[in-house]
Amino acid sequence: MSPRMMRRRVVGRSLIGAAATTAVVVGTAGAISGAQQRKTMQQQAAYQQQAAEQQQMADLQANQAAMAQQQAMLAQQQAMQPQQIVQPQQVMQQPAAAPAAGPDLMAQLQQLAQLHDSGALTDEEFAAAKQKLLAS
Repeated sequence: MSPRMMRRRVVGRSLIGAAATTAVVVGTAGAISGAQQRKTMQQQAAYQQQAAEQQQMADLQANQAAMAQQQAMLAQQQAMQPQQIVQPQQVMQQPAAAPAAGPDLMAQLQQLAQLHDSGALTDEEFAAAKQKLLAS
């Protein structure tokens, strides 16, 4: 074999070797690039999920704060309502009129019972007011 033919074979082999090496490098780079893309996509998905969870938590806290505010307003309104009802002292301080007729006495007793049932009169106040009505 002549040295020229040897060179051709060597050159041919080195071209094939270079092509094979290039193919391996390109394949490896593609695999690494794909892996990096998958990793980036997974990180983005995790970030988006975390952001969604944080938003849900913020919404939940806002709803809870709104509920607490509504409950406070309701409690305040309920606390104000008994003050708008005739106070027991006002009922007891009214001067006794002339002896009451039958229907008026019943109406007054019913009014006292309603005040007692609503909590505006204690048991003692109710009993005292009833005795006062019956005695007149």
